[in-house]
Amino acid sequence: MKLRKMVTLLLMIVLVGSLFTACSKTDKDTAKTENTEKTDSKKTETSETKNQTSDGQSIRVFQLKVEIDEQLKEYAKVYEQKTGVHVDIESIGGGADVQGALKGYLQADNMPDIFVFEGPGHYAVWKDYMADLTEEPWVKETASAYIGDGGKVYGFPYAVEGYGLAYNKNILDKAGIDPATLTTIEAYKAAFEKLDSMKEELGIDSVVSMGVSASGGLTWVSGSHNFGVYLSTGLKNGDTTIIDKLLAGEVDTDRLKQYAEYVKLLFDYSDQNILVTGNYDQQVQAFIDQKAAFVHQGNWIDPNLPAEPGFEMGFAPHAFSKEVTDGVQVGAPSWWAVYKDGNVEGAKDFLEAFALSDEGRDARINKMSLISPYSSDTLKPSTPLSANIQSWVAAGKTFDWEQFKMPDGFGQDTLGPIFELLAQGSINTDEFVQLVTDAVAGIPAK
Repeated sequence: MKLRKMVTLLLMIVLVGSLFTACSKTDKDTAKTENTEKTDSKKTETSETKNQTSDGQSIRVFQLKVEIDEQLKEYAKVYEQKTGVHVDIESIGGGADVQGALKGYLQADNMPDIFVFEGPGHYAVWKDYMADLTEEPWVKETASAYIGDGGKVYGFPYAVEGYGLAYNKNILDKAGIDPATLTTIEAYKAAFEKLDSMKEELGIDSVVSMGVSASGGLTWVSGSHNFGVYLSTGLKNGDTTIIDKLLAGEVDTDRLKQYAEYVKLLFDYSDQNILVTGNYDQQVQAFIDQKAAFVHQGNWIDPNLPAEPGFEMGFAPHAFSKEVTDGVQVGAPSWWAVYKDGNVEGAKDFLEAFALSDEGRDARINKMSLISPYSSDTLKPSTPLSANIQSWVAAGKTFDWEQFKMPDGFGQDTLGPIFELLAQGSINTDEFVQLVTDAVAGIPAK
C-alpha cells in the first residue's frame, strides 16, 4: 500500500511539472538558465530569426555545451576572418529542453545547419534530417564518430568527456584520506563519515555537493549521468549486458540494490539545500569555494573554475559495490549533425576546420579545455579535471557511457523524479529500487 502511494506521488510530481511547463514557460526558462552560465549571453539572436544560409556565406550551429559558448563564439570570429563565412552560435543546455527547441525549429522551417544530438534515442528522431558525413577527412582520425544506419557516419565528435566523483585533494589530505583508496563503497562510507566529523576543522559545509532537482534543472545529473554508473561501472569496454537488459525492460536487481545504497550515501552527505533545490551554478560554486570536499560533475566544469583554483583536484571512481572499482566514465557526450537541407557544404567545411586546423585544435583543447577525440592531435588539456580524465584514459581505466542508449527522455523525465523523491526522503532505497524497476519494465512499450 505504501509503495502504491509512492507511485501515485511520483505521477503527481510529473503531472505538476507538465502543468508548470505549459502555464509558466518564462519562469521555467529563467530557472533552467540560472543553472548554467548567464544565458542572456548564451543564446544568440538566431533563435528569433529565419535560418539565413541561402547565400552560402553563413551557417548556424545549435549546441548544448553552454560552458564553452563564449569560446566557441570566439572561434567563430576567427573562422569568419579566415574564410569570410559568418557562423552563428546558439547554445542551450544545462537542463533546458534542447530537443524540444530543436523540434520547434523544424516545425517553423528554421533548422540550424549544424545541430546536436545525444545517442541512439535522438538519432532515431533525427536520422532522416542528417547528411552523410562518411567521406569527411576527420572521420579516419577518430574512433568516436557516430555510426548510424548502413554503417555510415552521421555524427561529428567534438570531444570526449569523463566523470567520476571530483575531489578536493587538499581537503582530503588534511583529513588523512588518500583518494586512491576510494575504490569501494565501504571506503567511501568511512571517508564520508570522517570528513563529516571534521567539517568545522576543514571549513566545509558538506562532504558532497550534488543537485538533483527538476526546479534546478539537474535531473540530468541524477537520471542520466549518475544512473550511467549503474549501467557500466565495473564492466569491460563494450560489455553491454546491463544496458541490454534495461532496453529489454529488465534490471539486475542485486546490482541495482547496491547502486541505490551508493546514491543514498551521496544524498545523505550532501548539502540538503543544494541537493533538493539548488542549481548547477550553486553546486559547482560550493566546490570552487572549498565548501565541499566532492562535487558530482565531470571535466566539463573546468571552464567554470578560476585560472588558479587554489587546490589540487581529480576524480575518484563511482565505486558503488564492495568489489574494487578502478575507473571512471568516459565517452562522447553528444555529436553534431549536419542538416541535409541546410548549407551542407558550409557546415562540412566548418566541422573539418574545427577538427583538423591549427586554429580549431587550439580552440577545442586550449580555449575550451576539451579532451580531443582525434588521433592527430598532440595538444593535451592543461585544465585540472580534463587533464585528470586524460590520465585515466591513458591508463586504460575507463567505463563506457551507456546512458544515451536509453529512450529519449527516460533518464531526465522518468528516472529524474524518482531520484528526487529519494533525495527528499519521500521514499527509501527499497522503494527507489521498485520504482526504477517498474519504470524500466515499461521501456519495451515505448
